Amino acid sequence: MVNPTEALKEKELGNEAYKKRDFPAAHQHYGRAIELDPSNVTFLTNKAAVYFEEGAFDQCIQLCEKAVEIGREQHADYKLIAKAFARIGNAYLKQDRLKEALHYFDKSVSEFRDPQVVRTRQEVEKKVKEGDRLAYINPDLALEEKNKGNEAYQRGDFPTALKHYTEAIKRNPEDAKLYSNRAACYSKLMEFRYALEDCDKCIKVDPTFVKGYIRKGTALMALHDPMRAMKSFEEALRLDPNSSEALDGIRQANAACDQDPSKAKEKAINDPEIQSILGDPAMRMILEQMTQDPKAVREHLKNPAIAEKISKLLEAGVIGMR
Repeated sequence: MVNPTEALKEKELGNEAYKKRDFPAAHQHYGRAIELDPSNVTFLTNKAAVYFEEGAFDQCIQLCEKAVEIGREQHADYKLIAKAFARIGNAYLKQDRLKEALHYFDKSVSEFRDPQVVRTRQEVEKKVKEGDRLAYINPDLALEEKNKGNEAYQRGDFPTALKHYTEAIKRNPEDAKLYSNRAACYSKLMEFRYALEDCDKCIKVDPTFVKGYIRKGTALMALHDPMRAMKSFEEALRLDPNSSEALDGIRQANAACDQDPSKAKEKAINDPEIQSILGDPAMRMILEQMTQDPKAVREHLKNPAIAEKISKLLEAGVIGMR
């Protein structure tokens, strides 16, 4: 016989036992509450919580699913349905079954956007995506895609080459050469900004990869930024003093700067690094002193940090020596 009043008393006794972590007693009282009022979703989710604490996750999930079923029949508050789904999600999470957990957290937030559940769902989603990404990595398949890309590139089919290089990067994102190859494709397709992005990724993965700097310089030249291009070619030459490509790039960048020095200087001043140096009060004082007394530069060059900054301003054409 249904007796909601007695059921609530049993629930409170169950809560007290739960707080004391007396799980057998909590099970007994919650079970009795369910018998007295089987339509109350809270009694079911409370008993499921005891199973959760005991590590009996399958029983927890089954009871929460039953709570959802009864809750739907009784048109229960959507917050109670959301709580049952969230508890299922947490049970799967404890078992490291992330995709199942994410599925039920999605169900929970579709009923009610509890802030804590939303945060947990976001964390789980990140883990699922990262797991999928790592599971996709396969250097052997990456090599196959790279070779297909090379073949397409050699026959001038750059869109197909781009597709294969992109797949190769997904399969092995730590191979700097793949970004360099894709940058070459983007350049052939006149997508120089994408080429520049790939060159930066290439250099980030392997800061010693000479080809990455050369292709970056080439992309910057195409974007009419010879000052930054020259820096990239110079870095390539530093890494490989015998690089004819780096030398040719420096000459071309130098010639481009000479064609319109005022424009090159303007670009240099807009460079964040140059702006930072010029915005330093101490550097402004030093530059003013150098203007008034050119001999003072010798003293300032004894300080390696100041010497490096002055060198950058000289390279950019912002200042000159007499």
